[in-house]
Amino acid sequence: MKRILTIAILFLSFISFAQIKVLETVPVEKLGKVNNNYIQKIGDEYTVYYTSIQNEDESSSLRKFAFKNLNNDYTNLYNIIINGFTASPLYDIKLELPNNYIWLHYTGSVSPDKATVQFMVSSKDATSVTSSISEPLIKDQINKLFQK
Repeated sequence: MKRILTIAILFLSFISFAQIKVLETVPVEKLGKVNNNYIQKIGDEYTVYYTSIQNEDESSSLRKFAFKNLNNDYTNLYNIIINGFTASPLYDIKLELPNNYIWLHYTGSVSPDKATVQFMVSSKDATSVTSSISEPLIKDQINKLFQK
């Protein structure tokens, strides 16, 4: 009887101190894609991946910025970008995200169809001096990227 009790206690102690735990997984959705640029959604967090034109090293040219969709921020970001195409004159818009500052840099002609926008992203972290610029995107590409 003592052996059975000892074995049971040892077995229970191994179970309670197990190293492997099953965690709940959240599905990953890949939203719109334009060239190498795409948006990924995990739960309520959106991550925008974009190709940086500043980097000569091809392996690290894909950069990202992320935000949570707290107050319909995904749609708000899309609307801010799209409304910037029709602004007269075209001007840069500065946005603050939890970990980054983003400038939406618009260039182009009078026609909104030929105007482009670039993401100019810099980190809020004072110890990091990482900044990058995306490739220019036209309005149709933004619509495709945001699936609108």
